[in-house]
Amino acid sequence: MSFSAPFGDMPRPRPRPAPASNQGGSGKISPLAITIGALVALIALLVIASEVWTKYLWMDQLEFTDVLTTRWLTQGLLFVGGFVLFAVPLFLSLRIAYMKRPIYPPVTREQEALEQFRAAVDPLRRGLTYGAPVVIGAFGGLALSRRWQDVQLFLHPQDFGQVDPIFENDISFYVFTLPLIDLLVSFGQFVLLVSIVGALVGHFIYGGVSWGQDSGLEVTRSARRHLGVLAAIYVLLLGAGHWFQRYDLLTAPHPRFEGASYADHNAILPAQTILAIASIVVAALFVVWIFRSDWRIPAIGAGLMILSTLVVGNLYPWAIQQFQVQPNERALEQPYIQNNIDATRTAFNLDDINEVPYTATTDAEPGALRADASTTAQIRLMDPNIISPTFEQREANRRYWGFDDVLSVDRYEIDGELQDTVIGVRELRPDKFGLADRSWVDQHIIYTHGYGTAASYGNRRNADGEPSFLQSGVPGSGALGEYEERVYFGRHSPDYSIVGAPEGSEPEEFDYQRGSTDDEQGGDQVYNTFQGDGGPSVGGFVNQLLYAIKFRDPNIVISNYLNEESQILYDRDPQQRVREVAPFLSLDSQMYPAVVDDQLVWVVDGYTTTTEYPYSQSVNLDETVNDSQTNPNDSAINRERSANYMRNSVKATVNAFDGSVTLYTWDTEDPILKAWAEVFPEALQPASTISGELMSHLRYPADFFKAQREILATYHVTDADDFFTQQDFWQVPPDPTVPAPTNPDGSTGQQAPQPPMYLTMQMPDAESPRFMLSSSFIPSEGQNVLTGYLAVDSETGDAEGNPADTFGDMTLMVLPASNPVNGPGQVQATFNAEPDVSQALNLLKSGNSEVINGNLLTLPVGGGLLYVQPVFLQSSQTGGGTQYPLLQMVLVSFGEKIGFAPTLDEALDLVFGGDSGASAGDAEVSDTDAPSGAVDAETGEGTVQEGEDAPAEDAPAEGGEESPAPPAAGSAQERLDQALEDMDTA
Repeated sequence: MSFSAPFGDMPRPRPRPAPASNQGGSGKISPLAITIGALVALIALLVIASEVWTKYLWMDQLEFTDVLTTRWLTQGLLFVGGFVLFAVPLFLSLRIAYMKRPIYPPVTREQEALEQFRAAVDPLRRGLTYGAPVVIGAFGGLALSRRWQDVQLFLHPQDFGQVDPIFENDISFYVFTLPLIDLLVSFGQFVLLVSIVGALVGHFIYGGVSWGQDSGLEVTRSARRHLGVLAAIYVLLLGAGHWFQRYDLLTAPHPRFEGASYADHNAILPAQTILAIASIVVAALFVVWIFRSDWRIPAIGAGLMILSTLVVGNLYPWAIQQFQVQPNERALEQPYIQNNIDATRTAFNLDDINEVPYTATTDAEPGALRADASTTAQIRLMDPNIISPTFEQREANRRYWGFDDVLSVDRYEIDGELQDTVIGVRELRPDKFGLADRSWVDQHIIYTHGYGTAASYGNRRNADGEPSFLQSGVPGSGALGEYEERVYFGRHSPDYSIVGAPEGSEPEEFDYQRGSTDDEQGGDQVYNTFQGDGGPSVGGFVNQLLYAIKFRDPNIVISNYLNEESQILYDRDPQQRVREVAPFLSLDSQMYPAVVDDQLVWVVDGYTTTTEYPYSQSVNLDETVNDSQTNPNDSAINRERSANYMRNSVKATVNAFDGSVTLYTWDTEDPILKAWAEVFPEALQPASTISGELMSHLRYPADFFKAQREILATYHVTDADDFFTQQDFWQVPPDPTVPAPTNPDGSTGQQAPQPPMYLTMQMPDAESPRFMLSSSFIPSEGQNVLTGYLAVDSETGDAEGNPADTFGDMTLMVLPASNPVNGPGQVQATFNAEPDVSQALNLLKSGNSEVINGNLLTLPVGGGLLYVQPVFLQSSQTGGGTQYPLLQMVLVSFGEKIGFAPTLDEALDLVFGGDSGASAGDAEVSDTDAPSGAVDAETGEGTVQEGEDAPAEDAPAEGGEESPAPPAAGSAQERLDQALEDMDTA
């Protein structure tokens, strides 16, 4: 007798697949595998310890452990938080999808096909359930930990005291609060999206979501609740994103400016508000779906969201832009352009600039420079970008020492007066004498440091055209006085050195050599033992082992040269040291040396920057700071690629002897620095602790000035209507002294911009000369004529803890278009085209000599603009002889007059009718006469001065054998004599 089910055939439950049994044997792990695993774990632990512990030792030696521990603690907490934020929702989604799977999945052809797949993945289920969230969590933890600075700024906001023009929020909301909110919202959206995908996959595999040709889409109650909750939260996060994107409009880029435009303000902003509200409605629909089993409800919600985004978020703003803004763009965008102008000038500290008209005279009248005597006396002829090889030949002293490729400009008090100087540090240069090919002892024990500085007058030369040194020799002597000369920390220092020894031990470090400079073996070698606190101790085995692992060098452990007093010096680049102790700063690409308080220090300028200042225009710092004289050794360490707010907030010093780092608060009003001062209260020292000597060598930083001049090239136009037309935009002139690069395809590339110049000069209407940083402007299109001249007071004074009141005062001299003055490019072209000048220069170029044009200086003196360019001569012979540049001539231009002579003083007199009214710094240097003349640029007529004596390069060098003769002396003399005869007969 058989029975049938009362409601027809019922599906029979299918047996679950049995758990896979262990078919791999007894499951025991072999002793060899255990040993190998333990060794791998030990090695990994040692490698990690070598990085973590040595980093702590390094920061502890510098007394900046609070920076390190705060950073590590913040990153650690964020990693944990990010891990939890990313891993837990995904894990719960996968777990819920499995735990809430239907006991009796519906029997369909599709489900039968899935049954085999379920059986295949079931052994992997546990690994996927735990493994996938761990991987995603690790990714989220790492991503969030990298944003530790945003978190710290969020926790320590400071008011700017300024509000944005749209929402009237304090700027601090955009700089400190909004970045983290945007980050968390975007992270939340990603986490929910991944969780929804994981939940869908899990429910589909285990039958919570199914699809059949006959039954259609079926979702179990548990799956519906799960997916509905996730979808509702996700849509709410989308709404939060739309809401906060309204504030992001204030930094939105546009073709003409950055910030909210008319269409942004009147279309996109309300559209984002509507979309945020629509998100709440759609989220409510997903909540309703939880309780009502109708798949059309979430479908309607998703469609509503997509339609709203397309119509309200895209089509409506496009229509406003196309049909309302474009026909009336000039009128409608004016208030928004004005917002951009005002914010940009404020963000780059240009709102208090002194803008003055300057009608430059072009008449070179006799005595015109009498009122500018203090400026002409300081005109720098020694180009720091050119004379490094001369310093190298004359002052390196030994082949294992050398100077940077680009020297620094500073000022020192000499005989009671401030004197512009060119200074370089005599560093150990492993790259120049093959230290890497020597023994380990030579590399890390014996050759450990450089020695002292060499400095020359900026405005003088000797009779041969060499720099006139005011500090020279090893040990050094001269105007800089006595100071600790040993240079253990510099740009070119070796990767690491081991120094220090017990008292009374025989010194091992080579210090310097007395006597002959011909080779390493000549003279008496003087050795030294480092007597300072410059690095972590490696006197114990544990530290030796960890550093041996860090540097992958077993000699640190096995060498007999190490002792209980040994220290290891590493990370010796001053910029790198500042970067490590102040990771919140962007650093200037140029550091410079200064002899202060009996010490040699490196000065590094630090900036606080952001890209979140509302309505401010961004500048690409990588492009802005690069110019024709960018030092290839300069490194923009820790610098943001772009910024729309910038302040020189910190002055940092690094002691060249012991590597100690000091951070001084400089801009006490900067809200970003105030926030970091709360985060790291022990890291920053007040400006009041800056000594008078150090204060006298601080200056206005070059990279900040470059960013400001880049902004001013456009934003000197302060009227929105004029800004819209773009007819008065400027540019920094290309440097005419440096040839344009050649592109890979053979075409000529764009010339790099002219660098700003540090010069001591007296600005028009100023009471006294000041140490200034200056640059010029030409039109962005059209003629190469000057349109503006920008100068900032870089003189800090020598008062302890207080910079001079005028420091940072910026003046923009605007030249009228009705009275054109030649720009640098035109002046250089005139120099090159003038027959007498070009003939003399071409003669010098022939044979084995090379003519090098020095920096083209621009100075507002004599009621006009004076151009000065030193011209150097260098032997082009290779394989023997000396090869370094010598100053031979000076070219001068004022108005339409050109002068060229062996000295600046002579050249000025020639241009200004025989008497410029002032004496240049090289007035009493030259004991020779070389081809010189004054030329009218329009007529080409001029006179040539004939000399009775040989030119400077023919004069014998003083000191006999100890001072090698300048290059190309005889041949240059013969060519110049012939040129004089040819000009006379002409």
